Amino acid sequence: MVKKILVAILIPLLLTSCISITADSESPVSQPRFVTATLAPTAIGWMPATSTVPPETGIPSPTLTVPANCTNAAILLQDVTIPDDTQVTAGEKFTKTWEFQNAGTCPWTDYTMKFSSGDVLNAPLSTPIMDTLPNEKVQVSVELTAPSADGKYAGYFILLNSNGEVIPIGTQKTFWVKFIVGANAVVPVASSANLAPSGNCIHSQNANYVSEIISLINAERANAGLQTLTTNPEMAAFAQSHAEDMAFNNFLSHDGSDGSFGERMANYTWTHSSFSISGEILAIGTPENAMDQWRRDEHWDYVLRSHYTQIGVGYAYNSCSGYGGYITVDFG
Repeated sequence: MVKKILVAILIPLLLTSCISITADSESPVSQPRFVTATLAPTAIGWMPATSTVPPETGIPSPTLTVPANCTNAAILLQDVTIPDDTQVTAGEKFTKTWEFQNAGTCPWTDYTMKFSSGDVLNAPLSTPIMDTLPNEKVQVSVELTAPSADGKYAGYFILLNSNGEVIPIGTQKTFWVKFIVGANAVVPVASSANLAPSGNCIHSQNANYVSEIISLINAERANAGLQTLTTNPEMAAFAQSHAEDMAFNNFLSHDGSDGSFGERMANYTWTHSSFSISGEILAIGTPENAMDQWRRDEHWDYVLRSHYTQIGVGYAYNSCSGYGGYITVDFG
C-alpha cells in the first residue's frame, strides 16, 4: 500500500498549533495512525473578552448574571509578551501581558490583578480585568519598569474577585513576570528530561486528575454508544513520562525534549510491539479544562474512535512552567 501522509498545520493567533499526521503501511511493525491534538484552533481575528461591544455600535453589553454558589478558577494559557528570562534594558519600561481562561462557573466582573510579592518594578497597586464569561479567555496587561542594575528579577501577582478573594490558578495563587537586565546575567538552560525542577518550583503528579480524565472520556464514549477504554499500564507510563517532560522542560508539544514526535512513538512501538499507540492528545489545566479544549478541537472525534480499546493518561504540574499543569492522553 502506498504510504499516505497528511500534515496539516493550523497556526492560531495566540494558542499552540494542532498537528495531524496519518500513515498506513503493510510492514509487520507498521507506523500506527498517529493523531495529535493540543489546544483548540483559534479563528483569525479572535479578540479577548471585553465588557462592551465595539464602540461603533454604541450598545453596552448586557449585565452579567452571577449564578448562586458559582466557583472561581483560572488557568494561565500563555505569556503573550515578555516570556520568562527575556532580556530587557536597564530602566526600560515594558508591558507584560498574560492570557488567562476563566475556568470557573462565575463570570468575572469587577475583577482585578494586584502585585503580590517580589521585585516591585513600579507595578500599579491594582489593574482592572475585562469582564470574562466562564470558559472565555482574557488578556491582562501591566506596565512595568526594569531596575537600573544588572541581574535577574521577578514580580508575582494575584487575581482577585470583586470581594477581594484570590482566584486560584490551577493549584497556585500567584503568577509572575521574570526577566533579565544586562548581558552577563545568564540563565542556565535545562536539558534533562523527566527531572524535577529545583529551587522554589512546586511540582507534583495527581492520580485523581488521571482517574477523572479517564472517567470523563469513557463517559463521553458511553453517551456515544462506544466501548469503555481500558487503562494500559505501559501506555500510562509512557503518557506520564511525556507529561513530566513538558512540565519540567516548559513546553507544550508532541515532540519530546530529546526527540521528535515520530521518534517517540516509534520507540514505544518497537519496545511494546504487542500494543501500539494510535493517537495522542495534549491539554493544560484541570480535567474539565482538558475536555473543553478537546471538545472544541477538530480532533474531538478521535476521543470517540470506535476501534480504540486502550488508554494511558499522564499528568504533571510545575509551578515554574508556562502552563502549570500538563496532560497527555495516549490511545491504542
